[in-house]
Amino acid sequence: MARGSTSTMKIIGIILVVIGAGLALWGYQLSGSVGSQITQAVTGSDTDKVMIFYIAGAVSFVVGIYLFAKK
Repeated sequence: MARGSTSTMKIIGIILVVIGAGLALWGYQLSGSVGSQITQAVTGSDTDKVMIFYIAGAVSFVVGIYLFAKK
């Protein structure tokens, strides 16, 4: 593998880690909204939108860590 592609993968990994953390934070902020709190009080679980942000953030974060740590 060429030397440039390794550094490119590390940069993409860092970007994915930042995006993943941002999505998770955005999901956390959405969980505090009035509509989400009402849904959580009635059903006992978060809304689908919040869960999508949590899952997408976690996947992006994990893939980013993998790409950054990969030799």
